[in-house]
Amino acid sequence: MSRVRLRHSLVTRLLVTSVLIAIAAIAATAWLAASTATRAISQEQGQSLTDDKGVYDMLLGYAATHSDWSGAQALIQARAAKLNRRITLTTVDRAVLADSGPGPSLATARPSATVDPLTVDTALTGGTERIDPRATGPFRVPAAQRAELDKYASDVLVCLRNAGADGRIVNLPNGRPSVTVTGHDPENSAAACPSKLDYAVTKAEAGPLNRLGRLATACAGLDPKFRLGVWPDFSAYYATAVSPAEVQPVTALSTPRVDGCVEKSRRTMLQPYVAPPALLFVTDPRSGADQTRFTLSRANTIRIVTVTGGVLLATILVTVLLGYRLVRPLRALTDAADGHRPVPVTTRDEIGRLARALNDSTSRRDRAEAQRRAMVIDVAHELRTPLTNIRSWLEAAQDDLAPTDSQLLDLLHDEAVQLQHIIDDLTDLAAADAGTLRVHAEPTYVRDVLTPIAESHRVPARAAGVELTIEIDGDPVVSADPVRLRQVVGNLVANGIRYTPAGGSVTVAAAQNRIRVRDTGVGIAPDDLPRIFDRFWRADESRSRATGGSGLGLAIARKLTEAHGGTLTAASAPGHGSTFTIDLPPAHPHPPAPQPQ
Repeated sequence: MSRVRLRHSLVTRLLVTSVLIAIAAIAATAWLAASTATRAISQEQGQSLTDDKGVYDMLLGYAATHSDWSGAQALIQARAAKLNRRITLTTVDRAVLADSGPGPSLATARPSATVDPLTVDTALTGGTERIDPRATGPFRVPAAQRAELDKYASDVLVCLRNAGADGRIVNLPNGRPSVTVTGHDPENSAAACPSKLDYAVTKAEAGPLNRLGRLATACAGLDPKFRLGVWPDFSAYYATAVSPAEVQPVTALSTPRVDGCVEKSRRTMLQPYVAPPALLFVTDPRSGADQTRFTLSRANTIRIVTVTGGVLLATILVTVLLGYRLVRPLRALTDAADGHRPVPVTTRDEIGRLARALNDSTSRRDRAEAQRRAMVIDVAHELRTPLTNIRSWLEAAQDDLAPTDSQLLDLLHDEAVQLQHIIDDLTDLAAADAGTLRVHAEPTYVRDVLTPIAESHRVPARAAGVELTIEIDGDPVVSADPVRLRQVVGNLVANGIRYTPAGGSVTVAAAQNRIRVRDTGVGIAPDDLPRIFDRFWRADESRSRATGGSGLGLAIARKLTEAHGGTLTAASAPGHGSTFTIDLPPAHPHPPAPQPQ
């Protein structure tokens, strides 16, 4: 049976299935774990960032309103206890200013942020102001000077409400009020309401704003006849030295430079009022980490483990289902083998080959069993006749119904010889079936085998009126057991004489390693030709063993030929005789020529 193609192989299917399951499991696990982990990490990062931003904003507000860090320790300890984190504040040289608790050295750690109210980290605050608005310094309005500003704010609020909008007054860190529009304002009423609030300067603000303008003017390198003025919201304007009341907006061309100078000058003025820059470290006190990091919470850790376990369970379930699908045909084969019935072949893989082999084996077993039963019946039938004859003649002799003369003895002897012949044939067939039939092949001259056979069969041939001739081309030599080869050819010659009517002929021809036995007998029908080598088979069922032999001769002849490594074939047509061809292996090396007598 040919090998299964690789694409139909069960090994290929198992490999592909395993690879697909592995890929699906890995991909699903990686994707789910990654997405879950990403979500968990994002949550943890968000929480960590929120904590860091909260700590940063708290310390930034403290630095904006204090000139040093002497009072930060209490704030840090309270916030660290709430967040379950270690909070450490150091100088830019990493000298500890405040620390919520003991821990590893932070000499080489990366800080969470730099706390400097004059250079704000906008990534943490989410705003655009580089100077913390809580750092007011000399620009703070005292409560005694806020009345006029509050009046301006109230006027704006009344204008908004009259226009159908609403708002509220908010006090800024520097003490100035500001009006914020609340609710929907489709008509942009805030822009339509004039306000003196943005340009009103209190006495406390006038001096610092003038100084800020002079510093910004020097920084910007403007023409000496001009100077910069600064409004309370720190927007700049041009003011001439002759007429300072006349103001003009700063042109767009100079805005970036002027704004930068205003911001720089403002830092210079605020420097004495704020705490110096400090490094902030927010770490996990349990991990012993020497740098800021986040850790997964217990809930997120359980979520990742649960998702991974679910994927693993799904993988196992899919594997079991696919395994059951692959094993199901094997169970069907097992049930079919136990029930001695054929199994349907539905695949072309190894299981399909096994199913076909099992069906073939079942078919051969059934045929062998039928042949065995038929052979037992045939053997019993063949043995019954001679045994019955022997018993009948012996009982007749015992009853004095038949004389015990030489004729009776000859009759009994013939029946005994026939029994011996059947038993010898059965012994040869049994040995062939068991693989114990041995032949002693040797270089053999075909002429030395055929000549004695012809001489031994001339008398029965002459008695049957059949002409027996030998035709040998050259002096062929074959590798054969001489005794067994005589048995094969003699059997074929005897059959030819038996089935050839008077006046016919039987010819034994040999050339090279081929021997042919031809007769001019009755021939064999085409339907019967494939069965002539079956045991106990006769073309004419009415023939007895006296006219048709035992039915084992041709079967034994083929077995003996195959034991030599050769073949025995037959060709026949009704009314035209039969030809049996024996092909034997040639002899190597060629034996020495026989010496003349």
